[in-house]
Amino acid sequence: MMSGHYLSKSKILSGWQCHKRLWLEVHDRDKARVSAATEHAFQVGHEVGEIARRVFPDGVLIGHDHSLHLALDETARRLAEPGPLTLFEATLSYEGVLVRTDILIRDELDNVRLIEVKASTRVKPVNYIDCAVQAWVLAGVGWHPAQVELAHINNQFVYPGDEQYAGLFSFVDVTDRVSPMLEHVPRWLTEYRQALAGEIPTIPIGPHCRNPYECAFLDYCTPPQPDYPVRCLPGGGKIVWQLMEEGFVDIREIPPDRLTRESQRRVRRVTIRGEAELDPDAAMMLADLPWPRYYFDFETVSFAVPIWEGTGPYQALPFQWSCHVHDNTGALEHREWLADGAGPPMRQCAETLIDNLGDQGPVFTYTNYEEGVLKRLARMFPDLAPALESIIARLFDLYPVTRKHYYHPDMLGSWSIKAVLPTIAPDMDYGELGEIREGMAASDAFLEIMDPLTDPTRRARLRDDLIAYCAYDTLALVRVAAFLQGTQAPAERKAIA
Repeated sequence: MMSGHYLSKSKILSGWQCHKRLWLEVHDRDKARVSAATEHAFQVGHEVGEIARRVFPDGVLIGHDHSLHLALDETARRLAEPGPLTLFEATLSYEGVLVRTDILIRDELDNVRLIEVKASTRVKPVNYIDCAVQAWVLAGVGWHPAQVELAHINNQFVYPGDEQYAGLFSFVDVTDRVSPMLEHVPRWLTEYRQALAGEIPTIPIGPHCRNPYECAFLDYCTPPQPDYPVRCLPGGGKIVWQLMEEGFVDIREIPPDRLTRESQRRVRRVTIRGEAELDPDAAMMLADLPWPRYYFDFETVSFAVPIWEGTGPYQALPFQWSCHVHDNTGALEHREWLADGAGPPMRQCAETLIDNLGDQGPVFTYTNYEEGVLKRLARMFPDLAPALESIIARLFDLYPVTRKHYYHPDMLGSWSIKAVLPTIAPDMDYGELGEIREGMAASDAFLEIMDPLTDPTRRARLRDDLIAYCAYDTLALVRVAAFLQGTQAPAERKAIA
């Protein structure tokens, strides 16, 4: 271990995942590419941690985020004082290992309770390692924890309002799982320090690159890829990594007898042929559907820590919908609704879509996501349930039809709407949209609209971009359905708010 460097808990977890990841984090951090999803997860974890502290109102936050020396000194001073105490972000080091504990409680008998807080809704295997490292450091400085717990989000929690979050967390005693692991920590430290002391490890990419977390160095470690990489085979599985380890890099190189999944065999066949394959049975499935036809999409937002009464953690809450309506004359009309961001949007969202989706004709979606949102709205508003359930009964999911009957080599093993659309409607390009081009960006934009400090001009621009993005999604459904049926996509009329 290099002088002046701590081996933090997070770096130990990186070493456990991959020695190369650890080496790069210490020696060549600039190679990292942190995804928007990872950054979002960090922010969610921070928010969850703040709420967890409310469970222990007498706790003291150590703080000093920008001064490790001060954080260590204050933690030592607090622990030296007699009597019970609760510390948040207690900072300790032992044998060159640094940890900051989420919650550390000492009772009047000097028994120590260590609590690690996670934003997930269950205990994961990697969490035991996380807790073990902290417990080992605590034991090393003389505070062997009598109890180690993991606090995770209780997904059955329903927010009652008024900032009342009692019951948001489930506390799981993991002491028995963690205690036997303490003897392994010194071996891990030796192993990781040896890895850091040498040259960059030579480790090929593999399943470990995304387990337990997606590695920020994955792009750097991935060698140049052919036009049709083997890793794009749908469904993944061991066969993908086996083929790559054997030296196969291009889907077209795979021997015909190596693939057993029909979807993978089809991808190989179509890619080798170099042209799209469309089963005419898709047209038959769509041709006899009644009119008018609705093409529908939600945009939703979710919170690990609920903010609206009657909602739960990570519940998908709709704040926007778009619908293109196609009648039997060939006319195409666009309808839309977007919340103002001033309060809970769910009821008005449900009421407006009921008013606009009519009472007959298929409602096209892509995947069953909209169905899940509609079912939750029906449970949330029992008086609207009959109308919402009627809409649910009319849903027609284009995704399984597309997946079963269509493939183009340029889809690279994906049937997402954004993979399919360029192959059937090259004139439509999400890249031409404004700031919002995918679902997470839409959710983030609505959160910004909700913020009372957002500049009005900025808020108006975000609203315009949200409307354009959601409308693009439902227009894409129109184009997919027309393509599968072998018909010309209709021209669009002006939107109705």
